[in-house]
Amino acid sequence: MNADEQKVFEEKIYAFVGQEVYPPTPAPDDVNLPMIRQWAEVIGETNPAYLDPAWAASSKRGKTIAPPAMMYVWGQEGFQVTRGRAPNAQSNLVAMFNDYGFTGVLGTNVKQEYFKEVSPGDNITIQMVIDNISERKTTSRGTGYFFETLSTFTDQNGEVVGTQRFKVLKFIPQELPAAAAADDNALEVPTRIASPRGHDNGWWWEACDEGKVLIQRCKDCQTLRHPPRPMCGQCQSMAWDSIESTLEGEVLSYTALRHPKIPGYPKDPICAVIQLAEGTNIVSNIVDCEYDDVFIGMKLKGKVEQVDDKTMLPQFYPA
Repeated sequence: MNADEQKVFEEKIYAFVGQEVYPPTPAPDDVNLPMIRQWAEVIGETNPAYLDPAWAASSKRGKTIAPPAMMYVWGQEGFQVTRGRAPNAQSNLVAMFNDYGFTGVLGTNVKQEYFKEVSPGDNITIQMVIDNISERKTTSRGTGYFFETLSTFTDQNGEVVGTQRFKVLKFIPQELPAAAAADDNALEVPTRIASPRGHDNGWWWEACDEGKVLIQRCKDCQTLRHPPRPMCGQCQSMAWDSIESTLEGEVLSYTALRHPKIPGYPKDPICAVIQLAEGTNIVSNIVDCEYDDVFIGMKLKGKVEQVDDKTMLPQFYPA
């Protein structure tokens, strides 16, 4: 693409900025306790502010609330999307990128902000626009553009509940040099994506490196929690220690990642939400098993294994 062609292309894509992806659309269902309960069960959330109407009635709120992270859940379209969606500004923008050779896609960042609690009986409306498109960027994945959508969530009174920004990179995939493509020895064997290790979770990954899976425990109320976080969701204590998991568990939910193929990972890895015997949930892989043989409630036994040259991870086997 020469300079003139790039200018014409950029005029076309920048014209999408400000266009509406979804007009204000009320959720098909009001906020409700059954959906909150199901979401909390999968996540392993036990906060009574979400789940216990009697406890919530005696709190200063006087009622249960929905987890803020469920904000995007209420407007999801469900199974009907498998029958296709009508074109919108975002799908038209993606199609234009594809037509010009920017066929690679990578979701790079999600940022949610919460401004107002909602409770059963409230109804959430979502409105989404294409908020911005970057200048042309050169990244390790290829040359391309970042575009960001902004979703705004309001309640039935028009008050803003929260916002979500979702950033996507559309890029021209890099081609392997001919010499490297012909010589497998010239290519570094890809590894899994390195785990982000910060102040609140570094200790967990260090234990994993040593072959152990630890579960964080509140020192005050003894509640177990995973993934690691600084405060107990039950009593808000900041004091904690940990126990070692036996890695015995069962399948709560599962899927296979079939497309796209991710370098460094096995073909069609089985990913599952696993309830550990200790009571917390963990997301991990089921191995040494065919996808069709997995079922909800399947008993598993895990062990921490080296999955590539740099990475130790818990892997779960049929018990």
